[in-house]
Amino acid sequence: MRGTRLHPLAFAAFCLMAGPAAAADDEVRLKLQPGLIRLPPHLEQPTPVFIEADKLQGHQDRETEAEGNARLRRYGKNISGDFLRYSKPDDEVTAEGNVRIEQYGDVMEGARLKLNVETHEGYMDSPRYTIPSTGGHGEAKKLVFEGEEKFRVQDGSYTTCTPAQEDWWLRAHDLEIDKARDVGIARGATIEFYGTPILYAPYLDFSLHTQRKSGFLSPTFGTTSTGGAEFTLPYYWNIAPNRDATFSPRYISKRGLLLGNEFRYLEPKYSGELHFDNLSNDRVHGGDSRNLLFLKHTQVGLPGGWNASLNVQKVSDDEYFRDLSTNIALTSLTTLPREGTLSRGGSWGSNGAWGFSALLQRWQTLQDPLAPITPPYNRQPQLTFGAAKQNVYDADFIFNSSYVDFTHPTLANGKRWVAFPTLSLPLQTSYAYVTPKVGMHLTRYDLDSATTSLPSTTRAVPIFSTEAGLVLERDTTLRGERYVQTLEPKLFYVYIPTRNQSLIPNFDSGVQDINFATLFTENQFSGNDRINDANQVTFGLTSRMLDVDTGIERLRAAVAERYYFKTQEVTLPGTPVRTSNSSDLLGTLSGTVARYWTAEAGWQYTTAESQTQKLSAGARYQPEPGKVLNMSYRYTRDSIRQVDLSTQWPVAPRWSAVARWNYSLQDSFILEALGGVEYDGGCWAFRAVAHRIATGTANAPTSFFLQLELNGVSKLGSNPLDVLRQNILGYTRNAPRTPANEWYPTQ
Repeated sequence: MRGTRLHPLAFAAFCLMAGPAAAADDEVRLKLQPGLIRLPPHLEQPTPVFIEADKLQGHQDRETEAEGNARLRRYGKNISGDFLRYSKPDDEVTAEGNVRIEQYGDVMEGARLKLNVETHEGYMDSPRYTIPSTGGHGEAKKLVFEGEEKFRVQDGSYTTCTPAQEDWWLRAHDLEIDKARDVGIARGATIEFYGTPILYAPYLDFSLHTQRKSGFLSPTFGTTSTGGAEFTLPYYWNIAPNRDATFSPRYISKRGLLLGNEFRYLEPKYSGELHFDNLSNDRVHGGDSRNLLFLKHTQVGLPGGWNASLNVQKVSDDEYFRDLSTNIALTSLTTLPREGTLSRGGSWGSNGAWGFSALLQRWQTLQDPLAPITPPYNRQPQLTFGAAKQNVYDADFIFNSSYVDFTHPTLANGKRWVAFPTLSLPLQTSYAYVTPKVGMHLTRYDLDSATTSLPSTTRAVPIFSTEAGLVLERDTTLRGERYVQTLEPKLFYVYIPTRNQSLIPNFDSGVQDINFATLFTENQFSGNDRINDANQVTFGLTSRMLDVDTGIERLRAAVAERYYFKTQEVTLPGTPVRTSNSSDLLGTLSGTVARYWTAEAGWQYTTAESQTQKLSAGARYQPEPGKVLNMSYRYTRDSIRQVDLSTQWPVAPRWSAVARWNYSLQDSFILEALGGVEYDGGCWAFRAVAHRIATGTANAPTSFFLQLELNGVSKLGSNPLDVLRQNILGYTRNAPRTPANEWYPTQ
């Protein structure tokens, strides 16, 4: 058709081939499966270019012009405009008038386009662009294409808001969108919120899909009653896919500059993290240098099948967490471990296993002057060995042993050896079971005469127990729903003869709290320094309501009580002897009590004194995410009476209130209080939260959090989300919505 002019047609199609057109086109169509839009990487043959227009003219091997509803198509690309010119030798297209390019879902519209079709390099004047995969769109003076996955916006804007609600904009002199690296980089950037500039940054980068990348994280700012105004500007370094670091300089107006550092690593055979924070001159704390060191390391697959771990935690002073921590869980810490372990395990025949571990452990104790505590013992070292084997002449054999060297600066020091072999015979049917068990607890103490007058000694305590129970079921109906109701009576008998243990030191034993787990154990003491004498039986009864269709447990009720056939003779120093012939009666009820309502209650009642020792009751109403109301009450005789209320609830269109009130009726004191609001702006969210917590007997600081979250770009302010999750059970983050795949224009 060289030299031929095509007259206007209602529709004309023109196909320019750069090779064997049919073969290439067929191959492309076969390899592009549904949902895939990129060419196979091995496909090297040029693919055809299709041009459609009301009017076509040109030379097949050189240049083609298209006018009127002009459209150029090539795999993954669709370019349209009032006028197109395609140069085959350069593989370049020029378009003018209502220009539109669609590639892999992205849409750009502008006045003029010049683009290399193969390399996707070129530019567009006065563009409007949309990136559906991120929900982002914007305008610019010029858009420069730098490849299929990368373009640059000059003197332009970007937002993830819908066109009908463009509440915020990121405006930049230069904005780079690199989809291959999943990063946006803005230079000379200003963030506008409702037309008002709220942040200027000479350099700002962000993840397009919240993936890991190096760069400055959003700054946080806030205030506390003890430190004053605070500002933190973290920098994240994505060193490698399995290594990263975060540097967080934090300026505290009353105290000074705290430098926070975090390093994390992950390998097939080891992983860990290192935290080191330093405040070189705390003006509130007399100019002291204050610091924190946390190191955790786990190693597996060492030679010989050994594994190892390291946990080192240290702070400069007792008040560090109460003064400087932003993590509520840390403010109540009183002991910090410094420990290392080495372990190895293996199989013992076809139905057994064994394990060995070595531990070195020391502690740092953080003291509250008004409520001092006794530091725990150091273990230097602790060696443990355990083994278990099933079907040993129809019985199950378990062996546990340990060696510990206990050291303490003010208490008795000594070494303890423990060996505890047991043999049990499980007998069971589909509805009943009986498991008799016998064991011998052997202990040897070698005590340091320089720290105690107690003699070295040995102890041998035989232990006999039997556990038995039934599981009965029946079909039932409740409120028109079909259920399986179970009735599960359980009996646990223990006999342990009395052994005089008054001359044995107490390194790690304590009285276990009475609950449904400890009532069905042989020893009421934790640790190995006290083995109670026993001739007792525990009765328990549990009933459950199970959904017939799903098997989900909808309701559970249980009661249990232990009965003693002898008076107590073995006690801990300072602990009174039991005088009653039965334990406290325990009762519990939990489950779904009505639509959207769940409840849980626990009761501990002393029958001999007709008194309630402990009572807890709580209920939660949660009709949908973002709507939750929690109510609970805790009572412990003579020590605790607390009310705890928390909620997240919509109070107006797009507005939600968050609150918690934990109050001690016993002390007329607020233990923890939180109040705030959240606003869902669609493509942004705002949170304002005030939080007060008692971190010591004379310390209850108040913190304020203000955060503006711009979807897909930045979070400005101090982050209250961890505080909200910890204080409001069932809290749901009110995240900004991404409008991707909902509104972007298509043709």
